[in-house]
Amino acid sequence: MDQAGEGPRPEEVAGRLVDAVEGLMELWTSAGRSVGPRLSAQQSKALRAVARRPVPTLTDLAERVGVALPAASRLCDRLEAAGLLQRIPHPHNRRALSLLLTPQGGRALAEIGARRTLDLAAVLAAMTPLQRTSLEDGLRAFEAARIESAADRRRPGD
Repeated sequence: MDQAGEGPRPEEVAGRLVDAVEGLMELWTSAGRSVGPRLSAQQSKALRAVARRPVPTLTDLAERVGVALPAASRLCDRLEAAGLLQRIPHPHNRRALSLLLTPQGGRALAEIGARRTLDLAAVLAAMTPLQRTSLEDGLRAFEAARIESAADRRRPGD
């Protein structure tokens, strides 16, 4: 039962959603493989992380992507070699380097975003309007609960 005492347990729902989540992940990650140069899911995530921060450093990238610093450095090496990312002197810390998305990197991100939107829209078109609305409501609730759950885990003393 859920917190209100009704409905299936979260573990039951999670078990039933595995295939749908894997399908969504495949749709999401395949977009990076459809652009030139082909990008792995981790490379796409790295580019998004750099684009979202005002002056990201290698440490910021490692934290956002969830990898160790040496792995983040190798990831930057590959993205820089592909012309998607550039390392520049940090404006406030002479010992650090900032990461900058190149114009080609920005185009690749835009292309990935457009591909994801098209692919997702094609799947959503096969659903009824009520199903689409229910899915959207459920995903918004999921995201709010995920954020709250993450905040709870970060609170000291709990």
